[in-house]
Amino acid sequence: MFKSMADGTAAVDQTGNTFVDPENRDENTEIKTVSEIDKQKAEDLKEKANTFFKEKEFDNAASLYTEAINLNPNVAVYYGNRSFAYLKLECFGYALADATKAIELDRAYLKGYYRRAAAYMSLAKFKLALKDYEAVTKYKPSDKDAKMKYLECSKIVKRIAFERAIAVDDTKKSVSETIDLESMTIDDDYQGPSLDNGKVTLEFMLQLMQTFKEQKKLHRKFAYKILLDAMEIYKNQNSLVDITIPDSNKFTVCGDVHGQFYDLMNIFELNGLPSETNPYLFNGDFVDRGSFSVECIFVLFGFKLLYPNHFYMSRGNHESQTMNQMYGFEGEVKAKYSTQMVGLFTEVFNWLPLAHCLNKKCLVMHGGLFSRDDVTLDEIRKIERNKQPPEEGVMCELLWSDPQPQMGRAPSKRGVGVQFGPDVTNKFLTLNKLDYIIRSHEVKAEGYEISHDSKCITVFSAPNYCDTMGNKGAFITMTGNDLTPNFTTYAAVPHPNVKPMAYANSLFSIF
Repeated sequence: MFKSMADGTAAVDQTGNTFVDPENRDENTEIKTVSEIDKQKAEDLKEKANTFFKEKEFDNAASLYTEAINLNPNVAVYYGNRSFAYLKLECFGYALADATKAIELDRAYLKGYYRRAAAYMSLAKFKLALKDYEAVTKYKPSDKDAKMKYLECSKIVKRIAFERAIAVDDTKKSVSETIDLESMTIDDDYQGPSLDNGKVTLEFMLQLMQTFKEQKKLHRKFAYKILLDAMEIYKNQNSLVDITIPDSNKFTVCGDVHGQFYDLMNIFELNGLPSETNPYLFNGDFVDRGSFSVECIFVLFGFKLLYPNHFYMSRGNHESQTMNQMYGFEGEVKAKYSTQMVGLFTEVFNWLPLAHCLNKKCLVMHGGLFSRDDVTLDEIRKIERNKQPPEEGVMCELLWSDPQPQMGRAPSKRGVGVQFGPDVTNKFLTLNKLDYIIRSHEVKAEGYEISHDSKCITVFSAPNYCDTMGNKGAFITMTGNDLTPNFTTYAAVPHPNVKPMAYANSLFSIF
């Protein structure tokens, strides 16, 4: 009487009506009674949501899938589709929950396993992802795509196990200690920028940006020198850096740039190059996703070396080894330079400050606030940050947390960090005698968002993120006398025909 449908939870009976085959359900899953009218309304909403998804309006798609679920919570496809929308929105925690619910509703719904595996991968839970890919290959052994994903994920799991097996104690030399700059020769035909007696100059930076615009490379000797010198600067800073902005002086805060080099250049066109009279703070996620991350990071580190007291960089959640392995930066560095340089970047990123405090009134961090109400600036200042980000605690939350409109706290939509409400923000500001916070970490349609009674500001500086989101970019300017934020928004500019994620692992083509 029934035949299973490969693309979802619905089966078809002899009348052509769709329903959920009870044989495929998890035995603990509660089935709710739904009227035929609500079933049809839910189907109509799903179709509208699918249209929004195809048009890359993922927020609208997720909202309509939610309405469909509210009308008919028994259909795995609705959860599976919303999971896919959440993956696109980088809400990996929500995506994981939806995919799991879809599987509970229909254990034969293969897309549920795909979606859950993608969410696990995004959260660096590779062994759990492997189990889901394995489930698909067992159900469809002839599926080449499923087999490819299983094999690729298996390679990652084996590589991680191997790296742990060969790891040695703390006496092992760091990558920075193995770099021999003197042995690196520069060919006579090299036409790119050169350091002046090992130092970055304004002329060098101007030549460097032009070289990158022409899609040419900086010589590896100069690239390594910049990384080593930047690390020495960051080693000598606290995890929280205090910045004093004189009353009449301008200061600029930028959010994520994510390897969008040509949009970074547009920021400097709009707002002026960094200088001692035009200081900048870039608030994390300089790399990954965009395929010009190498160009972005060397320009940013170059300006840090040129203006060490007027150019600042906060660590983001993508300045980490796991993120770089998945979202393209590691592959890009290997393609443009070497595996050794990948290791050096990891060491430099470990030393990036976690937050900056402007005139003792505004705290700037990449992610957000905390699962505790008693976190002080002094505690942040003393964090031992020379490591990969942990999965919980203050350091993790500085890099991963997000604001929410509701009071209180909630589990993170990303699966890492927390979501914090206006009351949490108020308590933190009162405890630490601050006026407001600036954070980044989230795509916003206008490039910025003001929330929590103007006490929590999000700024995101990568317009048309991943060439798909259609958002504007933004940066914040202020003067030292009152720190009132002013917003400049801008659209994406053209870039060479290299797609985002071009260097990422093939498993992440879904994003």
